[in-house]
Amino acid sequence: MITLTSETGHVRVAIEGPLARVTLTNPGKFNAMSRAMWRELKTAFVDLQARSDVRCVVVVGEGGHFCAGGDIAEYPDFRFDEAALHGFHEDDVWGGLGAMLACDVPVLAQIEGNCMGAGVEIASCCDIRVAANGARFGAPIAKLGFPMAPREAALVAREAGAATAREMLLEAAVFDATEMKARGFLNTVLPDGTLTTAVLARAQRICTLSPQAARLNKQALRATQSAAPVTAEGAYRYADSAEHREGIAAFLAKRPAVF
Repeated sequence: MITLTSETGHVRVAIEGPLARVTLTNPGKFNAMSRAMWRELKTAFVDLQARSDVRCVVVVGEGGHFCAGGDIAEYPDFRFDEAALHGFHEDDVWGGLGAMLACDVPVLAQIEGNCMGAGVEIASCCDIRVAANGARFGAPIAKLGFPMAPREAALVAREAGAATAREMLLEAAVFDATEMKARGFLNTVLPDGTLTTAVLARAQRICTLSPQAARLNKQALRATQSAAPVTAEGAYRYADSAEHREGIAAFLAKRPAVF
């Protein structure tokens, strides 16, 4: 069996036969997404979409966690300027998420540990979501003084449900895997330690099915979700707000934010 592996930044793509594995890795930060990682995610999925030999993609985080959100240490470099903030969300973040959504190859999410913010968004782009019992889900960015970007919020609300999205965003609620399964976000919840084997079995089963049928099914399913585009006009005017600055500063100083 031939294994092709490429690595750029903190997103690794390994291909073994018809199966591709996309691994998010940011050591010491529970695989939080940096700007470079969002760009690498886009590159990975654009490349996978163009390949005729790949029949299934598994997205996984390294070291026992899926993705803990964004890499907040980078935020002071660009988040307090409206134009820069717009570019981050609409070009970098949505570039990665949009490439995942446009991929016609079946995509499985293998989720364990923290799946927060950006992790929930990435999981929302996957067709089938399988989680370990110990996984935790949320988007507690209200603690940081900023909202979820419009298209990202629409994506999470569609996949996790509007009620769940409201609790995550307005209450900073965090849910366990059993609750997210009950709410329809997860397809399967498995005992800790069994996830990798189970996801591999599902992926291998998909690889045995018609790749043409899979691509056409994904295109048809995507068409059923089409609606008027969500606009980002004015969505980033909060960039220089006091609450935005306070939330980021408090996180970096490891103290409670005062809004």
